[in-house]
Amino acid sequence: MASERTVLVAGAGGLVGRAVIEHYLARGNVDVIALSRHPPIPHTGARFIAVDLTDAAGCAARLGDLTGVTHIVYAALYEKPDLTQGWLEQDQIATNLGMLTNLMAAIEPRNRGLRHITLLQGAKAYGVHLGQISVPARESAPRHIHPNFYWAQEDFLAARQAGKEWGWTIFRPQVVFGFAIGSMMNMIAAIGAYAAISRELGLPLIYPGTGSRVTEATDARLLARAIDWAGGAAAAFNQTFNITNGDVFTWEGLWPAVARAFALPLGLPQAMPLAHVMPGHGETWRALAARHRLEPVTLEQLIRGSWQFADFAFSRPHSTASLLSTIKLRQAGFGDCIDTEASLTHWLGEMQRRNVLPATAA
Repeated sequence: MASERTVLVAGAGGLVGRAVIEHYLARGNVDVIALSRHPPIPHTGARFIAVDLTDAAGCAARLGDLTGVTHIVYAALYEKPDLTQGWLEQDQIATNLGMLTNLMAAIEPRNRGLRHITLLQGAKAYGVHLGQISVPARESAPRHIHPNFYWAQEDFLAARQAGKEWGWTIFRPQVVFGFAIGSMMNMIAAIGAYAAISRELGLPLIYPGTGSRVTEATDARLLARAIDWAGGAAAAFNQTFNITNGDVFTWEGLWPAVARAFALPLGLPQAMPLAHVMPGHGETWRALAARHRLEPVTLEQLIRGSWQFADFAFSRPHSTASLLSTIKLRQAGFGDCIDTEASLTHWLGEMQRRNVLPATAA
């Protein structure tokens, strides 16, 4: 029996890309093609093509002969080493636009059956990285004045769509909980490595943030299900949707769940810039990884820019709440949800089961 869809997933090794691939493979009746510069670790099980999306000629050579693609999930992302500063810089915007442009130029001409493209944005669309946003932030808000590659990609896609039969859907999640190695914004990896190193040093688990900001998260499995839904729903055609788990939390309020995942006592909260403190514990990580026989991944390879992302999430005195309205998505027909503490516990456990983080028993 012919497959219902052939889904091309760009950014296969990231939090969203991997979750989408695993969702479709488990769902069945879907052919999945995974794209990234290097093979995801561990392998996703999907057909894999190595391609650098910043290289237009390479994209044409590697992808130009692909046919039968019906859906594209664009989860590829370029971030600069200075993560938060890079969010406002023009070369970061140009690179992200160029990557999407190169992919579409290589894929679209020979895939006349293309039906749907999913694009990812986030709460930075509302200026969450600059200060307090409207509560709740809604998709109907005018574009924020700050420069952002979201707008460049969105305008490119809308212009390219003219006269075509395919549609697009943009999703705006909050911080994504999922599994990945080497993602620039992997809160699960940052929290888990911080807790594992604290245990290795014989320390209690200290909450390293300041303030008590009310916020939300988005489980990568939930997002994958929404992407699947959008690929076949008329109500999702050319629409932008916020998507979150459906509940709210504070980071400090989740800390007991982190402590339980690593059998750690809680210490008193103490503000610490993880991006400055944690890279110096590379040797501590090497020793615990060797003793627990973890995957041969250095602390830097696992975390990359995620210490900076954790600092951004935990310590933002200019913001007391980061909440997105999900009414539009629910009214369109997707109403799934998940408990955020259960999501956090699941993904920390998944990192342990995949032998990337040490198990609960010391």
